[in-house]
Amino acid sequence: MIFGWNLSGVMRGIGRLAWPVACLAVVWPSATAAEAAKTTSIDWAKARKWWAYQAPQKSGLPVVSYRAWPRQRIDHFILAKLDSRQLAPSPKAPRRTLARRLYLDLTGLPPTPAEMAAFLSDETGDAYERLVEELMQRHAFGERMASMWLNNVRYAEDQAHQVGANTAFFYPNAYRYREWVIDAFNNDVPYNDFIRKQLAADLLKKSAAEDLPALGYIGLGHKYYNRGRIEVKAEEWAEQVDTLTRSLLGLTVACAQCHDHKYDAFTQKDYYALAGVFASTDLVDRMADGSEIKKDTEAAKKRTGTIHMVRDKKPQNLHVFLRGNTEAKGDVVPRRFLRVLSEGEPKPFTEGSGRLELAESIVSPGNPLTARVVVNRVWSMFFGRGLVTTPSNFGLLGAKPSHPALLDDLAVRFMENGWSMKRLIREIVLSSTYRQCSNESEANRAIDPENTYLWRMNRRRLSIEQWRDSILAAGNNLDRLGGKSLELTDKKNVRRTVYGRVSRKKLNDMLMQFDYPDANVHAAKRSATTTAVQKLFVLNNPFMVEQAKRLAKRVAGEGVAASAEQVQSIYSILYSRQPSATELDLALGFLQLPAESQLTRWEQYSHALLAANEMSYID
Repeated sequence: MIFGWNLSGVMRGIGRLAWPVACLAVVWPSATAAEAAKTTSIDWAKARKWWAYQAPQKSGLPVVSYRAWPRQRIDHFILAKLDSRQLAPSPKAPRRTLARRLYLDLTGLPPTPAEMAAFLSDETGDAYERLVEELMQRHAFGERMASMWLNNVRYAEDQAHQVGANTAFFYPNAYRYREWVIDAFNNDVPYNDFIRKQLAADLLKKSAAEDLPALGYIGLGHKYYNRGRIEVKAEEWAEQVDTLTRSLLGLTVACAQCHDHKYDAFTQKDYYALAGVFASTDLVDRMADGSEIKKDTEAAKKRTGTIHMVRDKKPQNLHVFLRGNTEAKGDVVPRRFLRVLSEGEPKPFTEGSGRLELAESIVSPGNPLTARVVVNRVWSMFFGRGLVTTPSNFGLLGAKPSHPALLDDLAVRFMENGWSMKRLIREIVLSSTYRQCSNESEANRAIDPENTYLWRMNRRRLSIEQWRDSILAAGNNLDRLGGKSLELTDKKNVRRTVYGRVSRKKLNDMLMQFDYPDANVHAAKRSATTTAVQKLFVLNNPFMVEQAKRLAKRVAGEGVAASAEQVQSIYSILYSRQPSATELDLALGFLQLPAESQLTRWEQYSHALLAANEMSYID
């Protein structure tokens, strides 16, 4: 606590500017014996009546007005809600629009002109369905999904603080966790196993050494200076509890570190029951097979070939720290799961740290939150907004679902279908809801201006990963290799953006300018800002100029007079469409003028098209 504030909350708030805990003058408020005996009286039966704590139910299909419209179960729920509000669904988007949407949503990359031509010329009835399957089998699918997950778990490769040149707490091999996540999505690892392995791969009997990098979920967390001090460790535990509960359960349990939660049914004892799991765990470096690193080896000196993971140490149950004061100790709390998500009093964890028991509690079919939370996150990837618009807060201060029956139906069937992410995504992108055009209807807009009920597709801005990768692909300059991270400022770095280095100490300027989240904390969702700095980057940054030159060379070659075919080619590369007559006339008129700068007319024209809004959006 600092003057009555939760220290971890302060550090989370200042993000990349966080400094070592030891640098702060901490003043603890006094805690009396009377306070130690005080408990909040919670009516647990009443608390469990909150919608998010009720078991999700699979529904029968609702009656709809237009039976020919639904293609998937999803569509029945969407159309029923539209019917109830006198809204009409939008027409199906053109095939060209759908293909570009699919490519960017499933792989993070636009279609090539040849890929688009092949799809448009395929007149078979299942061409769209086959395209979905093909894209989901590409390696790029896992890269696209990883972009979402890595923000969810505050993936980074260093710490926000650094004294001098001391990088002892950095993570030079963090990329091994990223690789594991990408492969897990590509292999459609069931989501319940995906969680188990990230919390307890080393404790699973059937888990292979190849799964140990999954422990980076915990192992890449914050390490503060003076880690031997209890108040410093307490802040590390708070960060771990916060990341776990927000990312996997959509709950803000860390708010109960210093007092019982002000709104939700989480007590201080709930918080310290989870914190005890992390207090019984060490963040360590190990060899790839999990063995101890031998002294005086290259691995020990340079951390070459190592992974960042966790191990159990002697289990310990924590005292409640009254008001968060580590010197004012209340009751000892057994390590266990949250009471509001348990039947009666939750059973203590007894196996080592309790990590595996915690994982099993999270992925239990009886847990009403885990499937709902991840289904909602996936939904937001494809529609720009979740069915619950506060994806990391399903508590009393969070938003209620716009389509509660649909969310429940998806969650139940997600579990019934083996927790398969690909099956869930397949249903979403094959739906009539997803295939709608993004054009607005004045009648619908008058009733539902925010498109809460999905009477059209939302036009969405590309993430920084999708946008940068699309620009590199346009100039035939995209390297598909993965491996160790490279700085995005490195001129030689033409890999996919997901392989760029992510820093907590100083996030790369390009990532920061285009709304990549602060890597110090779990990110519930991406912001979508529009700033002058973004446009200045697009117009002036050497990266953009270089890619414009490459694009111009790809389309026009060397010194060839401008032609309609070339203009059509560049539109096909960038926007997956043909230029209008007006666009063609403007292009040819501009390209035939003499150059007035160091850039050729083709290079200027390519730069202008790369900078256009159409390059930054999915229609």
